[in-house]
Amino acid sequence: MNQNEFAELSAGHVMRALSDEDERAYQAALAANPEWQHVAAEDADTVAVLASAVPAEEPPPAVRDALFARIAQTPQLPATPAAEAAAAPGAPRTEAVQTVARQKWMRGMFALAASLVLLVALGFGAVTVNEFLTRPASIVALQQIEDAPDSQAATAELATGEGTVTAYWSESLGQAVLVSDDLPTLTDEETYELWFVRGEQPISAGLYTPGDEPALLDGELEPGDALAVTVEPAGGSPTGAPSTVPIVVIPTA
Repeated sequence: MNQNEFAELSAGHVMRALSDEDERAYQAALAANPEWQHVAAEDADTVAVLASAVPAEEPPPAVRDALFARIAQTPQLPATPAAEAAAAPGAPRTEAVQTVARQKWMRGMFALAASLVLLVALGFGAVTVNEFLTRPASIVALQQIEDAPDSQAATAELATGEGTVTAYWSESLGQAVLVSDDLPTLTDEETYELWFVRGEQPISAGLYTPGDEPALLDGELEPGDALAVTVEPAGGSPTGAPSTVPIVVIPTA
């Protein structure tokens, strides 16, 4: 076990969220590596500060329910390439992947819980915290893309000169979001449809109704994809391919 892995266990320990097996691993690692005591102490101090920041009381139902909903939606055991790479030589790959993923999930929940307590301590009400937890997926994705080290953006104007579309994407996340401004209003028989254009192949990425929220493209962005928007019949293209010329195309390469 290295120090990073120990830090994940430490976060679960102070939250009392470790399984019996992980708790034993935590205690054994701490005993074998006393120089890691500062990690455990920092996590314990953080919990103590957070606990003293607000009065001990039952959280408002809206905040509690929103937190549990967010935890339920969080993938707990993703088989990611990063987790696979962390598997120790000779260890069963599935077990190693699940261990790393579980530890990262616990650390993420620790950070989320700490953030919520700080929001309350700073005077944010239950409604504000609930709004934070229940943000639309497109807004969460846009923030993640903007925070990614390979984040990119480009803006294109419609050929008619009416409105613009700005694309934000990250290849490492495999996500793309479009933000529109002043797109023409469509009739009830029409809708905007989003597309990944992969070489010569258009791949539908969902329907879009312009509004206050950005549009998260359904599916995974691949290197070299272009992002396009077409006007289609209500319900989307009946053929699975664009039935009109795209009103905007934004290359990502």
